[in-house]
Amino acid sequence: MTKQRAAIVEVLAEGGFRSAQDWHDLLRHDGSPIGLATVYRALQALAETGEVDSVLTDTGETLYRRCDSATSHHHHLRCRECGAAEDVDIPTFEAWATEVAAKHGYAHIEHTVEFTGVCKNCVQRGR
Repeated sequence: MTKQRAAIVEVLAEGGFRSAQDWHDLLRHDGSPIGLATVYRALQALAETGEVDSVLTDTGETLYRRCDSATSHHHHLRCRECGAAEDVDIPTFEAWATEVAAKHGYAHIEHTVEFTGVCKNCVQRGR
């Protein structure tokens, strides 16, 4: 692991979903000379290994966070206002997806499910 990647993994402990630019800004604020392109590459590589979760926003921006789930495959419930997120387990969805794929002759399917809404803290703040 390079120094740059170690710095990124460390800052990911801040939590929450953030853009590569936001993670880069945090690193720079902490005094790191790391470049934005390096942050993008590292986040993409970490996402491919399952160490980082990534989600796509309504505007097409990719957000990243450290993956806290013990399993490699999971889904998210994410607040559109503050970015808070929770991993959610949906066993009935997994069974349904497998059934639909098999019905159409597909195997080894992959999918991404993300629910967005407004968390209870943001609702209480009137967001």
